Amino acid sequence: MSLIKKILLIFFVFTFLSIVPANAEDLKKIGKFKDWQTLVIIEPSGKVCFAQSSPVLQAPKSNKRDARLFVTFRPSEKINDEISASPGYEFNKNNSVVAQSGKNKIKFDILQQGFAWIADEKIEKKMIKIMKKGSRIMITGYNQKGSQTIDHYSLLGFTKAYKAAKTACS
Repeated sequence: MSLIKKILLIFFVFTFLSIVPANAEDLKKIGKFKDWQTLVIIEPSGKVCFAQSSPVLQAPKSNKRDARLFVTFRPSEKINDEISASPGYEFNKNNSVVAQSGKNKIKFDILQQGFAWIADEKIEKKMIKIMKKGSRIMITGYNQKGSQTIDHYSLLGFTKAYKAAKTACS
């Protein structure tokens, strides 16, 4: 995925997170599927559909953060299956961000403005297959002080949320 597309996603996420109630009609909840939900937002550039989840467990427990894991579709930009993670802080770029489910480990390549992305579409598709089969995925990252955090995401409902997001943007 190109850097321009990554920058556009950052713009999308910040736009999404800063939506005021007056614009709430632009954000449509498609459904809740156990621990995942599907949403659609209409932007000037077109429709954006995504499945998202919050961690069911965070470590360290004393540091509650607003972390999220996303799979996004942007048909107007020909973006499909884009995986991103936000731990609720700015990543330390000296350390890797890794997703692990069972024996499978996938490294995120791009760390910018509190988000991590996978640059290779083939690896994104591999991670989606892993998420469809698994029951939990852990995202390990490091904050600016170098302290490790681990966010545990349940994958219950992921497949249905993913399919609903893909269908909403097809």
